Amino acid sequence: MSAPKKPTLLVVLGPTGAGKTDVAHRIALARAGEILSADAFAVYRGFDVGTAKPSPARRREVPYHLIDVADPSETFSAGRWAREAREIVERIVARGRLPIVCGGSGFYIRALLGGLPPGDAVDPARRAALARWGNRRPDSAARMLALSDPEAASRIAPGNRRYVLRALEILLETGRPASARLPVADGWADRFRVVKVGVRPAAADLYARIARRVGEMLEAGWEDEVRGLLARGVSRNANAFEAIGYRELADATLSDDAALVETERTIVTATRQLAKRQATWFRREPGIVWVEPAAAYARALELLG
Repeated sequence: MSAPKKPTLLVVLGPTGAGKTDVAHRIALARAGEILSADAFAVYRGFDVGTAKPSPARRREVPYHLIDVADPSETFSAGRWAREAREIVERIVARGRLPIVCGGSGFYIRALLGGLPPGDAVDPARRAALARWGNRRPDSAARMLALSDPEAASRIAPGNRRYVLRALEILLETGRPASARLPVADGWADRFRVVKVGVRPAAADLYARIARRVGEMLEAGWEDEVRGLLARGVSRNANAFEAIGYRELADATLSDDAALVETERTIVTATRQLAKRQATWFRREPGIVWVEPAAAYARALELLG
């Protein structure tokens, strides 16, 4: 007797700006799919333009999950995301539909498929003290991580305050560096036929896409969105403001065209740096079939069978 056929789980991944969501959306329409966003910041309500959330029209065409599920002040960890994503994947499969994980947060995707390091108790007082210190002296926090856990520091952008402080918190809580914590493989993904499609434009094309997308976001009212968030009392130190561009726009005084151009240039540079870090991360991930954006849809359908 042959073993029962495993349900398929499709993962569409790649660097920011590569065109992943367009590919995933087309596949969802063609194969009765539902999309789980693997974006660390699309979970936050009100952070719409700068996280390139799908439009309301697209969300009427295809069900999207793990978008707008948290307040900006919440800490939405990879562990929480993976737990909720697994439940959603199982519900989608139970409906007889295709789950499609789509995003560029490699750590979130790894947590979903491979498991997370063992959880540690959180000391609220220590976390609050670290946050106050890190928000006042972010450069000092990055330097301390580089000295105490150079391997973790090499994987975390110095400007990613949330990840820097979490790595320091793990060190203080456990006495062991964050980089030494090994994930616990629990076999959850073994229940599925996992298909990984990586969308990867040529470098020059990707950088052009990033520059174009940042310009389009600014034209779509990104600055107004940031001002509105601040006016509603969302703190600049909120976790959601770690998303590239939000703190830059919150801190900038865009009094003239020159100031706007300089801020736009800063955001484009930071986004390119993020894309490079994502590419480095994904190079370590097994089983990815890399495809140019124009060929990704057809190749994904071929792999799905």
